[in-house]
Amino acid sequence: MPDGAARAPAVAAVLAALLSVACARLPMGPRGGVQTGVASWYGQDYHGRPTASREVFDMNDMTAAHRTLPFGTNVMVTNLANDRSVVVRINDRGPFVPGRVIDLSYAAARVLGLVGPGTARVRLETLGAAAPPRPEREAEVWIQVGAYSVQENAYAVKRRLERTCPGVAVVRLDTGSGAFYRVRVKTTEAEAQALARRLADEGYPVIIIRDGAPRRPGDGRAAV
Repeated sequence: MPDGAARAPAVAAVLAALLSVACARLPMGPRGGVQTGVASWYGQDYHGRPTASREVFDMNDMTAAHRTLPFGTNVMVTNLANDRSVVVRINDRGPFVPGRVIDLSYAAARVLGLVGPGTARVRLETLGAAAPPRPEREAEVWIQVGAYSVQENAYAVKRRLERTCPGVAVVRLDTGSGAFYRVRVKTTEAEAQALARRLADEGYPVIIIRDGAPRRPGDGRAAV
């Protein structure tokens, strides 16, 4: 066999190795970058538990876990199988399964059509860190009692709560391919615990929100 033919497989192998290294060096950080890989999701089993950022995990929030991105980084995740996209905020670490690049909340996975299959190949595009909240003279306290993809359902809960709770609001959260409607009751620090206990007794999935950080009763910081 001629020397050139014998060397062809070796040259092809070297070129393939160089291409793989080049792809591995794509920037992936809080100021921008692109990454592709397999996404998974997590939900009810971790709902209400602390994340690696010490924020309580809410399966109905647009959040995700990533192994290296700084907490607070906004990431656009696109399902390469159906071109659906959603923007999530990194607040946890993971996934720790080889080959997976991001672990999405239930809400984000639902938008991407990921809940049924469980996993999908996705593209991640970092959009930067979320702006820190401006300091307030007095922290606002809200009791969140649900998040709905159907607007009418959220307003039905609002009307029901307005009979006994003043200051009920529906807060819209826009995503890349839809919106969620969060029902929240405004309260004070002094009354938050009693109100949260009453709403929890009525069957609502209560989350206490202080300074923009959701805290679920029973995590040691917002016990009801």
